[in-house]
Amino acid sequence: MKKLYVGNLPWRTNDAELSELFAKFGAVRSATVITDRETGRSRGFGFVEMDDAAAEQAIKELNGKDFGSRPLRVSEATDRPRGDRGDRGDRGGRGPRR
Repeated sequence: MKKLYVGNLPWRTNDAELSELFAKFGAVRSATVITDRETGRSRGFGFVEMDDAAAEQAIKELNGKDFGSRPLRVSEATDRPRGDRGDRGDRGGRGPRR
């Protein structure tokens, strides 16, 4: 089972549409479009879980493909430690004061 990252989704995309897009390549275990906690609006990316072979085929076929007038970015998802905010350091995203 592989978890795929799907980026650059059209803002109107929902879980069912994401699942349908990937179902062409095999059984989809889950498909989730990530939404903003406060507004409930799509954040423009999501995750799909499917069998390894189907996931590899989906990456080959869908990465860079136009979907809703936007080129998709599809790759294997990488786990990020909980609470990790990347390079931003403080929550504001600014570097240290000088």
